[in-house]
Amino acid sequence: MPHATIRDVARVAEVSVASVSRVLNGHANIRDAMRLKVEEAARQLGYVPHAGARNLSLSRSGAIGVVLPDLHGEFFSELLRGMDEEAATRGLHLLLTVMNDRPGRGREALQAMRGRVDGLAIMAPHIAADELVARLPAGIPAVLLNCALRTGPHTAMRVDNVSGAEAMIDHLVATGRRRIVHIAGPATNIDAIERRRGVEQAAARAGLPVRIIEGNFLQDAGIAAATTVLADPSSVDAIFAANDMMALGAIVTLRRAGIAVPDQIAVAGFDDIPLARLVSPSLTTVRIDIAAMGQRAVASLDAAIAAEARRRSAAKPRGPAAPSSAVDRGTDMIVPSLVIRESTAQPSLKKGHNAGEYRT
Repeated sequence: MPHATIRDVARVAEVSVASVSRVLNGHANIRDAMRLKVEEAARQLGYVPHAGARNLSLSRSGAIGVVLPDLHGEFFSELLRGMDEEAATRGLHLLLTVMNDRPGRGREALQAMRGRVDGLAIMAPHIAADELVARLPAGIPAVLLNCALRTGPHTAMRVDNVSGAEAMIDHLVATGRRRIVHIAGPATNIDAIERRRGVEQAAARAGLPVRIIEGNFLQDAGIAAATTVLADPSSVDAIFAANDMMALGAIVTLRRAGIAVPDQIAVAGFDDIPLARLVSPSLTTVRIDIAAMGQRAVASLDAAIAAEARRRSAAKPRGPAAPSSAVDRGTDMIVPSLVIRESTAQPSLKKGHNAGEYRT
């Protein structure tokens, strides 16, 4: 039957529309005989539930909100690619907004999502923990990616930035580098803070000083830092940037000035964006599987949304349930890996030798 409705199913099954709705929405308190009658009627009529109507009946929108600090660069495009792939497999849609540094923009971004989404995936490494708590909408499941907030009712996913940065410094020291410059990220960004901490800890263990040049995660900051290094290039034998975009800016600037990378100055980054393996020399970096992180975030958020729906459903006969904030959901730690490519090959390697790629 073309365009069969729920009323048609109820008529053929000889039950009420409410009973059909309960069967199709998977309610547990349904007799087997009734369930079979409704399912058989739906098959005969070729009935397909209307997604919008079903979401309304379940108080679900079928959409999740994604709040990011920026959209510039390959990191965010990879993250969104992973999120979109996972959302599509789960029949979900993404609503995207940006929470940048403009005053009031973060609160506006979160408020715009209220009532439109079933849950939020939020990446806000530039916002202090207490400020983020104040901004989060109450009663909406959320997954926090690389946020300063580590405990509470929301699932948190974090990259182990410290260990990743330590591994890179250890690698540079193992290849004979002793005069290391670190191009740091923004001073208020939790990722940048932790990566800088890892650099300083590993350098201290090796008994080496490390020179810090402030940056902002943008390619222009890498260009500016490399320009500073060029004032006395013999004082530097390695540059470790807090992300790949700054590292790529440094490589381009050094090579244009006639500095051989890696023979004179090695360069390394953090993130492993797709471009890192395509440049020449290919970039040694600390790898985060960015797309996989996006997939994990959506899967975790979908599970949190389902858990919240079950909690609310179970609370209905008994009155209000304990608020979900009573549960500390902990942190899902993502451990990055070192990917060694041409840009940090030992200076003794002959020109033209391909250092290859391997991970630790």
